[in-house]
Amino acid sequence: MRAGPSAQTTRRLFTRRALLFGGVQTLVFGGIAARLYHLQVTEHARYSIIARDNAIAQRLMAPERGLITDRTGALLANNQQRWRALFLMEGKADPRAIIARFDHLVGLSDADRARIASILAGPPDYEPIVLKHDLDWPAMARLEVHAIDLPGVVIERGFDRVYPLGADAAHTVGYVVRPDEMQVARSPVLALPGARVGGSGIEQAYNHALLGEPGLIETEVNAKGSVVRVLDRDAGRQGRTVALTIDINLQRAAVAALNGQPGSAVLLDSTTGDVLAMASAPSFDPVWFDNGVPHDVWQSWMSNQAHPLINRSTQGLYAPGSAFKPTVALAALRCGAITAQTRFFCPGHLKIGNRIFYCWLRSGHGSMDAASALQQSCDVFYYQVAMQTGIDRMAAMGGELGLTGSPNLDFPDLASGFLPTLDWARQNNIAWTRGDSALQGIGQGYTLLTPLNLATMIARMGSGRAITPHLLRAIGNAPVSRPAPASLGLPASHLATIRQGLDEVVNTPLGTSWGARLDLPGGIRMAGKTGTAQVINEDAAMEAANYDDARLPWKYRPNALFVGYAPVEAPRFAAAVVIEHGTLLGPVKVARDLFSAAFGTELTSSTA
Repeated sequence: MRAGPSAQTTRRLFTRRALLFGGVQTLVFGGIAARLYHLQVTEHARYSIIARDNAIAQRLMAPERGLITDRTGALLANNQQRWRALFLMEGKADPRAIIARFDHLVGLSDADRARIASILAGPPDYEPIVLKHDLDWPAMARLEVHAIDLPGVVIERGFDRVYPLGADAAHTVGYVVRPDEMQVARSPVLALPGARVGGSGIEQAYNHALLGEPGLIETEVNAKGSVVRVLDRDAGRQGRTVALTIDINLQRAAVAALNGQPGSAVLLDSTTGDVLAMASAPSFDPVWFDNGVPHDVWQSWMSNQAHPLINRSTQGLYAPGSAFKPTVALAALRCGAITAQTRFFCPGHLKIGNRIFYCWLRSGHGSMDAASALQQSCDVFYYQVAMQTGIDRMAAMGGELGLTGSPNLDFPDLASGFLPTLDWARQNNIAWTRGDSALQGIGQGYTLLTPLNLATMIARMGSGRAITPHLLRAIGNAPVSRPAPASLGLPASHLATIRQGLDEVVNTPLGTSWGARLDLPGGIRMAGKTGTAQVINEDAAMEAANYDDARLPWKYRPNALFVGYAPVEAPRFAAAVVIEHGTLLGPVKVARDLFSAAFGTELTSSTA
C-alpha cells in the first residue's frame, strides 16, 4: 500500500486553498464595496434627483384675479376664497371608481356629475378635474379621513369672483366665464382649474391686466399617487388692480333714479370726460357666470322681453327725438342757414310736398327763434331749419359733437351712433326728399344714437370742448394721464344761443322741463333738452287725429329722453337719460336726481 500524504503536505494544500478562496472573496467584496461607493458617493447627486422626481409632483395653479375698484378705491369686483376638491387623473387605473367613492363621501350635484362624465368621456386630459367647487368643513374632514381610498384627490384653495354692487354695476364691470377651447389653445395656462377670463364689460376689456401669473404647488406623493404632504406653494402673481372713473355712490344713485324702468342713465364729468355713472335697466346678477349660469336662470333672462343682458348705455340705439334739435341748430348757425334772430311762424303744422307734418302743439307756437324753439320744442321751426341746412351738414356737426362712430372708449361691444348722409341714401337706393330732412331735424327718421353718444354731445355743448368719455383711471400703480380736452372751435355766439335755449327749457315756465327743474343751494341749476321719439311708424290718419300716446299699449308708446348739464354757468356734470316708453318728465327727474347726488358727493380728482 501507498502511504497517504503527510500531515505537513496537507497543511500546505489547505493554506494554498485558503489563500485562493480568500483572494476571491476579497475581489468580490471589494467589487461590491466599490460599487456601493460609486452609487452612494460618486452618483449620490444623480440618484437623489431621480428619487426626488419620483416622489415629488409639481403643477401650476391659476393665479388670483386682479381687483376692480371705483375712483375712490371701493371694490367693484373682488375674490372670495373657497376650498375645492381636485382630481389628478393621470396614471390612475380606475378614475370612475375613485370619483364614485368621492361622490359617496361628499355628494355631487347632478350638474357636477354630468360635467365630470363629459370630461371622462373626452380625450385624455392631464389637467386636474374640479370635482366640487365649494367644500364645507365637514366635507373636508371626511375627505381627509378617507384620503387613502381617494388617490389623486386633493383639496386646495380657490377663488370665486364676487361683485359688491351686484346687478347695479353689472353691465359696466362685466363678469367672468370659463375660457373656451380657442382661448385655451392660445394660452394653455387658462386650462388650469379655476382659471377665468372676462366675458363682458371691464372684465373683458382689461382681462390682460386682471389675469395675473400662475403659481406652482409642489407635493410629495406615495406609490399610489396619493398626496402625502404639500412641500412648497407659490401663489404666483395676482392680477393688477384696475381702477375706474365710476363713483360707487353715483352709480347707486343712477340705478335708484331709474327705479327699474327700462332705460339708461349716464353721468359724465364734463370737464374731463370721466364716466361717473353708467346704469342700464333691467340688469342681471353677474355672479351666475363664474361657475356656469343655471338653465332656469338663463331661460328667465332669454324670455324677458326687456332683455336684461343688453347694456343700453353703450349698445342701445335710440332715435333721439327733440334731444337732437340743439345739434341741428348749431349746424344751421354755422352754415348760415339761420342766425340767432331768424324766426319762423308755427301754426301747428307744415305742408311739405303732399304731406302735412304736424307740431306736437297742434294750436301752434307762433313766431319762434332758435332759442325759444328749443325752449318750447317747436317742431315746425326745426322742420324749416333742417330743410335749409341739409342732412350732410347736420351729420357733420353730429360727428363733431361725438354722435357718430364708436366712442374712443376701452369697452367691448360699443354700438356706433348713426346719422344719415346723402351718400348713404344713394348707396341704399333711398330717394331722399325734403320731408326726410325735416324728420331728421326733430331726431326721427334714420338717426340712431346711444345714451353714451348723447351724453358726449351735451357735455361738448356745455363745455365747448371735445370731451371724450373714458372709464379707466389707473392700472396697478400707473394712473392714466390724458391731455386736457381741446376746444371744439365753434363760435362762442353760436354756443351762447344754444345754451340760452337749453337754460330756458328747464328754468322758465314755458320750458318743457320746468316741472322737474333743479334748484340747489347756491343757485345751482341745470340746463338741458327733452325728447320724445316714436317707436312705431305713424300713418297720416294717426297724425291727423292727434292720438294720445298714453292710450297705446306700453311697448308702442314713445321713448322719453333728456340731455343736460349743471351748473348752467360753468358746467361740471353732463347727463343723458333714456326711459323706454316713458313720460316726458320721467328722464328729467332722473337727471335732476343724479345732479343732486353729484353735487352732494366729494369727488376725487381725475388723476390718481
